[in-house]
Formats: sequence, C-alpha cells, structure tokens
Amino acid sequence: MSFASRTKNELVSLVVSDCCAKAELSALTKINGVVNISRDGLRIEFQTQNATIARRYIKLLRQLYDVQIDLLTRKQMRLNKANVYIIRITNFAEMIIEDLMLIDMDNSGIAPALIEQNCCKRAYLRGAFLASGSVNNPERSAYHFELSILDAKLADDLQALTNEYNLNARILKRKRNYIVYIKESEKISDFLRIINATNAVLDFEDIRIFRDMNNSVNRIRNCDIANLNRSWEASNKAIDNINLIADTLGLDILNDKLLEVAILRLKYPDSTFAELSELYYEEYNKQISKSGLNHRLRKINEIAGRLKESQT
Repeated sequence: MSFASRTKNELVSLVVSDCCAKAELSALTKINGVVNISRDGLRIEFQTQNATIARRYIKLLRQLYDVQIDLLTRKQMRLNKANVYIIRITNFAEMIIEDLMLIDMDNSGIAPALIEQNCCKRAYLRGAFLASGSVNNPERSAYHFELSILDAKLADDLQALTNEYNLNARILKRKRNYIVYIKESEKISDFLRIINATNAVLDFEDIRIFRDMNNSVNRIRNCDIANLNRSWEASNKAIDNINLIADTLGLDILNDKLLEVAILRLKYPDSTFAELSELYYEEYNKQISKSGLNHRLRKINEIAGRLKESQT
C-alpha cells in the first residue's frame, strides 16, 4: 500500500464535528461530485475508485442528513479496470446542495461561510486531499504533494487556503487539470499535520530525518574524499617537482628551510599537512604550521616550474 493510501485510510477514520463534516463533505462533492437534473429534480452523484473514501462520504452524509443514499458499483472498462463507486442522492438533494454551498458548483470556488472556523478550514483541506490528493512515498522519491483540480477558481482558492498556513503551495496547469503542489518536505509534513493525519506525520518525519541524516553523512563523506584527492594530487605534484630539481640541479640549490620540507615530503609521501607538521617537529625539533609547509612547498613548485620553462 502506498504512503498516500495509508494516509487516506487514517483520515477516513477520524470523528469530526458537524461543522467540519460539512466542510469536508463539501470539498469531496465539489471535486469528485456532479449535480444532475433528473425526472425527480436535482440529483447529486459522487464517484470514487477508493472504497474507504466511498464509506467516508456515506458516513459524513448520514452524520448530517437523514436521506436515502444509493450506492452503485461499476467496473471501469479502461485503464486498470478498477471498481468505480457511485453514491447518488436524489431525495432532498436541493437542500443538501444549498447546505453544502454547492450552488453553481462548476464555476465557483470555496464558499467563505464554510471555512469561517480554523477547524473547518482544516476539514476542507482534508476533504480536498481525500478527493484528489497524492503524496509521494518519502522513502523512494523526491518530496512531492499535490491536489489535482479541474476548476481554476477552486484551485486558486485551495492554494490561498493552503497558504494561510504558510505552506508555499503553487499552481501549475497539467493538461485539463490545475495542480496545487508543495515540494518542501517540512511544508508537506505541516500539511499532513493540519489535516490531522497524525500517524502519517510521524512516519513522514521519521523517514525525512533519516534521509536528511544520510544525505548529511554522504555530503561529509564526499567532502572528505574530495579533500583526500586534492591532498594526494598536491603531494604527488610536490614529489614530482622535488625529484625534477634533484635530477637536474640537485637539492643542494634549495635553502635550508626548503630542503627540510622537501626531504620530509619525500620521506612521508602519504602524510597530510597536519601530520607533516608534527613530523617536522620530530625530525628537526622546530615548529611549523600547515600554512608554513604549504608556503615552502609552493616555493619549491615555483622553482620546478621555472626549470620546466627553461627546458621547453
């Protein structure tokens, strides 16, 4: 089961107050529902391929309204041939449409009266996520959360509502849909917390912290390897230059300070500057810093460089 599916399964078990049930139900209906006109008048139809969300929709309807609910199941003929659950309300549909503020539902965003309270704002976002939301498995891929919305005004309103919680949500157009998306891991975790997906937040944070820690370890390891490579390259270059001077002019042309460092570098080719600094004290009973070593080796390299130029 995917991380998104586990999150939705957790959310459908939440017990909510009537005001929050109304907000969540309105979001579910506006995104995955349609209003039809039948012989008996207005009719609401809600469709989903997720059986747990179908049960959630029915549960919220029964919490708020004493109406007849028809549940139909249809096999989808294309793609994955999954079951499609259709929930149909005919009796008192007009009253429910008005109560959920779905009037002109194809062209309007979120009714402000539905989300006056903070708990109802969170419930509306929860309904939107249940209807059309997805979140990548943080173990296997880049962090990505999105809501897929057909209506531009509703997408704008959902972006604005999401960003009331400083989640930096953005919108892009993908074919016929408008995608409200979040890329930052901390913001995705915050969204899950806002819609009361407590277990999902704990799982997400555990994975995020583990990944971030591994990334930090890898960055440090890569940095250490890069430093070692640079140290080896510098050491090999210095040794080659010292040997060039020895073979052409002899090391006696170097002054005492450069000669000491040259001999030390040849004697300990794999040692770092920090190690060479300690070895220098043991060999000559004199102190030298890493920058001092680097300065003297640079002088040796310059002498070798002039030799190479004279030979060309």
